[in-house]
Amino acid sequence: MIVYSYRNKYAQQWNSFALKAKNTHFFFQREYMEYHKNRFEDWSLMVYDDKERLVALLPATREGDELISHGGLTFGGFLVDSQMSAELMLSVFDCVLDELRRQGFHTWIYKCMPHIYHRYPAEEDRYALFINHAELVRRDVSTAIYLPERYDYETRRKRAVKKGLKNGVEVRQSNDFEKYISIVNNVLGNYHDTQAVHTGAELRLLAERFPNNIKLYVGERDGEILAGTVIFENEKTVHTQYLANSDEGRQCGALDVVIDYLLTEVYANKTYFDFGISNEDNGRYLNKGLIAQKEGFGARAVVHDFYNLVL
Repeated sequence: MIVYSYRNKYAQQWNSFALKAKNTHFFFQREYMEYHKNRFEDWSLMVYDDKERLVALLPATREGDELISHGGLTFGGFLVDSQMSAELMLSVFDCVLDELRRQGFHTWIYKCMPHIYHRYPAEEDRYALFINHAELVRRDVSTAIYLPERYDYETRRKRAVKKGLKNGVEVRQSNDFEKYISIVNNVLGNYHDTQAVHTGAELRLLAERFPNNIKLYVGERDGEILAGTVIFENEKTVHTQYLANSDEGRQCGALDVVIDYLLTEVYANKTYFDFGISNEDNGRYLNKGLIAQKEGFGARAVVHDFYNLVL
């Protein structure tokens, strides 16, 4: 095994491998990973076998003596193709661990990719983490709907959708990311004392780079945006980012109409609809109200696991 640090000259090879990996997401493309390169020190790795065949990618960033895979992304971990086996993954881990020790790293934070983003079973890394005595240090709980056999809405959600439609809420795709993020920040500031990670300009830039993957849907009444969500659309899985409901939207059921429209009209033929996490404090605190709303649409738990390897 040979480990190389990623360099710009490898961009085409990286992107090509990531696209065909059996576990992947469009945000592993270098054009996405590098939009916020000034915030993170990229320390991505590429692993080759003794025949000089690329067998794994590791999107990663460095913070002092800690490697995080990946600091700027929701999840990371090894991207692998159809040739990856459990035995080969153990060799990949051994090789990378040796390289990290040689480079002076003390810890490695490994953010597992949830299985709903796998094209084919790809949990060889979880077994290797166990073999190498990695410690589970965080578990976020997301909620996802299995669309081919989705559960019925709870009564409250059905009523909210009917209320929104009766109040004249209409859903459309929008490109006004700046205006929408200002609404999101207003909601986050009032209810959670925080702000969106992305700016509207950043999301618009990313949507221009990935027009088939990043989309904004809003619920409007009389031309005014009341609710919406940014969609990250992967091959078989759709993920909602920045679900938001204005005060007026809460009163008239606007966000429920948006979600119902996406589930029944836009993404009915996908496999999973992922609402994202509903917890804080590294997974220790569950936002019961937030997850109840998502579960009301038929979503059920999918976990994001974070491991720590002491080197």
